Amino acid sequence: MKIRTGFGYDVHQLREGLPFWLGGIQVPHTHGALGHSDADVLIHVICDALLGAANLRDIGFHFPDTDPQYKGIDSKRLLAEVMRLLRERGYTISNIDSTICLEAPKVNPHIPEMQRVLAEVMGIEADDISIKATTTEKLGFVGRREGVAAYASVLIVKG
Repeated sequence: MKIRTGFGYDVHQLREGLPFWLGGIQVPHTHGALGHSDADVLIHVICDALLGAANLRDIGFHFPDTDPQYKGIDSKRLLAEVMRLLRERGYTISNIDSTICLEAPKVNPHIPEMQRVLAEVMGIEADDISIKATTTEKLGFVGRREGVAAYASVLIVKG
């Protein structure tokens, strides 16, 4: 059995009037994340962590923001493709641990739905996906509500 870990980090600017996609669901808020795709920062860090664990480079390598086919794409489609790449190489997910850094809106009420949606896309149990949320105590770009950041670590297994 081969066990590998991966880590992901991502940030996106917040802009008024954009839809806010987070963990595969649209979260009601006055501001949304700006990006080439739907800018779902949580899915992006999970993709990066999984790709890194399998030594498959990163999300920008597989889905470059210079490619018009990914403009506005639902990040759940990117995650599904990452899962296909992992399974093709014989990997399964043991667990995911993630943290979202955001002053507003409150994320905790949405975590169970995010876990359900992500588990469905990845074909794993919701219990294998930990999602936590924190603020930065009004410090930095997150604290000023200019952006959102997220981190994820994963454990994958082959064999």
